[in-house]
Amino acid sequence: MKDTILLIEDDEALAQLVQLLLERAGYDVHSAGNGKAGLEMAREIPPDLVLLDILMPDMDGWHVYEALQGITDAPVLFLTALGDEHNITYGLGLGADDYIVKPFGYKELVTRVQAALSRARRMKGQQTVFQAGELWVNLDTHEVKVNNRLVALTPTEYSLLSALLQDPGRTVSHDALLRRVWGPEYANRRDYLKLYIWYLRQKIEKDPRNPKYILSERGQGYRLNVEIPETAESAEA
Repeated sequence: MKDTILLIEDDEALAQLVQLLLERAGYDVHSAGNGKAGLEMAREIPPDLVLLDILMPDMDGWHVYEALQGITDAPVLFLTALGDEHNITYGLGLGADDYIVKPFGYKELVTRVQAALSRARRMKGQQTVFQAGELWVNLDTHEVKVNNRLVALTPTEYSLLSALLQDPGRTVSHDALLRRVWGPEYANRRDYLKLYIWYLRQKIEKDPRNPKYILSERGQGYRLNVEIPETAESAEA
């Protein structure tokens, strides 16, 4: 069964090109020319991934992204000409799974789409509960709690926490985390990793500047200071 991609792009010529390229790569692509039409399409045809432009009339991509959060949990990749650091950081900070700057190459686009879909599949396939201190994570339902209170994580923040939980108590290298969360083409993008570690600490740590869960190992990587529960039942008790 083909993965369904929703493309929200107001540049008709570019939208046709992107749709053609992705269809050649084996995807089922549905295109919308503006934000409102894209939201309607997301409700009608649940996507596996969304490619979202930012500079659109009537409703820009930032607002469309926020509205999509109430419709789908599919990964969202911004596809935009806004390539400055401020906008990239803002887009990733909202929770987007990736940020692709125009102009882009065919291989780059397909590789990033494949990586985002792969991350989403891994998240859906895991069924384990972890607990340490006040931190509780259900990798089946994607629920995260701190001190019995639900914590809302973006898809990328959750993917990063899950990647750390694959090796609880052990240092995971920067490169390994980048590959697990963003894909092999991001192995050298430590700026991405540092940014999302900070976002994650702000949400699960009592004092993000003095973390007790996500620990830095200078020059090596990060370590999740967590004990694996004996059973899922004991973790939920």
